[in-house]
Formats: sequence, structure tokens, C-alpha cells
Amino acid sequence: MADAENSDYVVVDRVTKRFGEEMVLKETTMTMKRGKVYGIVGNNGSGKTVLMKCICGFLPVTSGSICVGQKYIGRDTDFPESLGLIIETPGFLTEYTGRKNLEILADLKRKVSGKGIRECLQKVGLDPDLKKPVSKYSLGMRQRLGIAQAIMENPEFLILDEPFNGLDKKGTADIRAILLELKKQGKTILLASHNSMDIDILCDEVYEMDAGVLRRVRGGKEKNGEVCVC
Repeated sequence: MADAENSDYVVVDRVTKRFGEEMVLKETTMTMKRGKVYGIVGNNGSGKTVLMKCICGFLPVTSGSICVGQKYIGRDTDFPESLGLIIETPGFLTEYTGRKNLEILADLKRKVSGKGIRECLQKVGLDPDLKKPVSKYSLGMRQRLGIAQAIMENPEFLILDEPFNGLDKKGTADIRAILLELKKQGKTILLASHNSMDIDILCDEVYEMDAGVLRRVRGGKEKNGEVCVC
């Protein structure tokens, strides 16, 4: 068990990504272990979301490799096998309730029961019996529903791009507590957040993305409004 916990669950090895002549990721390398939370900070357009899309198989890399759970993305498998994610704004069928949306998604893999969906909605602070369609949800409610969708199948790996968007103080605290519990369960979590407090509270390791270049940031504490190398 100790060897499994200490092994690298995700390996990003010298990954570059080009869109035409523009190089968005430049020789990007990072490793992630089970039971750890990894944060990426950086300005909009720095390459954070592109890296996340490459890791989850949505975008092919130009060069280099990405291995998740000992399977190479794009070679051994198209997508990581046990993945929950929020990338950009969660998309739902807005004419249906939140529970109905999760039930439709759950039917694709049949990994979670109706009872499990109800419990997951309650965990993120949503009423599973709410009859209101998602079109009437607030931004915070949609974000909670997005978190529920990401975690409902108990994935081993979570990729969360700005998971706290639209959440109030209580909602943020609730989701942080959920993520810390998932970490205790041995999940691997990669998240991007503009809020330095999220990074400080949640992350074991922090990386900064700047114009496609990823570097490890030791500590993740703020200094004069910026992440400093400690």
C-alpha cells in the first residue's frame, strides 16, 4: 500500500502544445502522487486550462507524453479511466432539474446509484428533491452541481478548473472540506484557482504557469499579492 501511495499517479513528461505557430505549452513536466492536491496558478491565457485539457485527453499533445494510472493518454487510452472534472463552465441540460442531469450522466457508465446521486447532491449542499430546473439556478448552485457531477462516481483523479467560482463563503468552505476529505481517501487532485487562500489551504504542491512555462512554486504563500517561491 505504501508503495502505491508513493508512486507517481500522473506523469506529464516534456509536453508541448502548439496551435498553428503558437506554442501554448513549452516542455511542461510535472508529477502527481495519490493522496495529494496540486495547484496551478497563473494569469488568464497562461496555459493552465490547455494543460488540463491535455491531461484529460480533450486535446492531443504536440510532443511529449502524459501517463495517468500507468496508461498513456492518446496511446493506451483516450481518457483517464477514473476521472472527475470541471473545466470552464459546467454544462448541463438547463430544462431539467439538477438531479435529473446527474441521472442522465450516471446512465452512461452506471457506476453510481440513484441513492448515491441523492447523497452526492446533499454533500455539496443541494436539495435532491428540488423541482427547480437548472435554468433557474444561481451561479453558485450551478457550481455546486458541477462539483457533484465531478465527484459522484468516486473517481481516483479530479481535475478542477476554478471550482470555487460563484460560491459564497459557506459554499467555498463546504467544497474545501469535501476536497480535503477526498485527499484523505487517497484521491489525486489538480486544481486551478485565482484565490490564494484556496491554494494555501488545499494544495501540497503549487505550480505557476507563465506564458506556457510551468515551474514549481515552493510553499504557495502570498507576498505583496503574488505567489512567492519559498
